[in-house]
Amino acid sequence: MFGLGIGSLWPVAIGLLVVALAASIRILFEYERGVVFRLGRFSRVKGPGLRFIIPIIDKLVKVSMRTIAMDVPPQDVITRDNVSVKVNAVLYFRVVHPDKALIEVEEFLYATSQLAQTSLRSILGQVELDELLSQREKINKELQELLDRQTDPWGVKISNVEIKHVDLPVEMQRAMARQAEAERERRAKIIHAEGEYQASENLAKAAKQIATETGALQLRFLQTLTEIASEKNSTILFPLPIELLKPFLGPLDQPAIQQDSAPAKKNQS
Repeated sequence: MFGLGIGSLWPVAIGLLVVALAASIRILFEYERGVVFRLGRFSRVKGPGLRFIIPIIDKLVKVSMRTIAMDVPPQDVITRDNVSVKVNAVLYFRVVHPDKALIEVEEFLYATSQLAQTSLRSILGQVELDELLSQREKINKELQELLDRQTDPWGVKISNVEIKHVDLPVEMQRAMARQAEAERERRAKIIHAEGEYQASENLAKAAKQIATETGALQLRFLQTLTEIASEKNSTILFPLPIELLKPFLGPLDQPAIQQDSAPAKKNQS
């Protein structure tokens, strides 16, 4: 009977051994690390592969080392120039020290998300609207440095922060549209004035060149008439030079001069 009792315990012992062996085996993927706690105290960090722990005494917690993309929900922000906007962003980070990520902070994912939201409101509240719209790279760098400095004790590395969208009020959009239109009109007027100035310089040079030859102005005048006559116009308006009327006005002016001089001679006599 004693031999029969011992023999009947072998299956139970083998079963307990299999269960203990199964409980002691852990498989970690390449992107995972295992933090081992022995009797509640931190023991070591295990790398990827087949790992063994002591059942009941050891506890292994897996931590992913991959980069995590976290969406920061839209935040109501008041800029330095008192403009209310809604801004959302995306945060890229990864765990570099898995032991700190478990020991130093509870739920590092939630803590990093809350810290990103508060830092986003804090940084954007110190800049003006124009700076927010035109200098996003600078603001992204400031956010990244601030978050990385605050999450470093947790063993979390912030690799990048990107502002995704800035939601402006409708009134501000209309004001910015009017400002952009006024800016375009200002540039158009400046370009037009510069063109007029350059044209006046070239006209002055052309006038000096034409003034050197007496027949150049007449040739230019006839060339202009040729260009106008080439078009199908029923009426042609052109200036009449005074020089063309001098031959006709000359004989008429001389008798008038003689009549004015005749009374003067009588008075002298």
